Amino acid sequence: MKSLSETWFAEGYIDFELKKYTLLAYLKEVNKYFNESKLYPQLSDIIFHYNNLVAFRENKKILQDHFPKKLTGVQLEKLQLLYQQMIEDDELMQELEDIINFSATRMKCTINSGVEIYELVEEKIIINPVGIIPLDTQEGYFFLNTTAQKQTLVYHYRLSFFEKHDEKYRSIKTAYVNSWDKNFINTFESIKAELIKYRNQLPNPAVYSIQIELGFPVEETLLPVAKRSLVKYISTQAA
Repeated sequence: MKSLSETWFAEGYIDFELKKYTLLAYLKEVNKYFNESKLYPQLSDIIFHYNNLVAFRENKKILQDHFPKKLTGVQLEKLQLLYQQMIEDDELMQELEDIINFSATRMKCTINSGVEIYELVEEKIIINPVGIIPLDTQEGYFFLNTTAQKQTLVYHYRLSFFEKHDEKYRSIKTAYVNSWDKNFINTFESIKAELIKYRNQLPNPAVYSIQIELGFPVEETLLPVAKRSLVKYISTQAA
């Protein structure tokens, strides 16, 4: 999917109708994916652009820590200079504000559609430990099991901490390991035993089953939501 640039609303010719059609074309593409129940990366992308608009509209300084992954120092400086130039031009600033207000409203509506799908999936997720869970749960495996699949998908995970605004957050990195056919032989316990036997770098891993009774796309929806739900689950258990 072709995304908007970080400063799309203020680039080139500042014209409401022109920017409106640029936005509507982008939202049409995002909604196409949402209609197919595909959330990522579209949901995170549109949330980024919405936050960017709101920050600019509220006359805040665009700081490096607002958008650490997407904006470079040059782009940040460009936004700051742009605001300084436009605030001196009442007519141009009004046009830009109209663009931003219209865009933020439309984006928020589309974001809500994506969030509804996210919350539906999140509500249906059931997470359970497989066997005895060790004290160290920062690394291990999880089994993704959906009603639409004939196999249990197995992933390795590793949790890590990062700080932002003096607060600590957890992130998760995952890697696909393998899949096992669903049958009476391949129980969660037997899959765990095989992992321990053949992947001896984790002799006593934390292992969780994540079951979802939905047939949504795995890579674009189920897996991203499952990963975030697992982080919440482990954090809650550790508290």
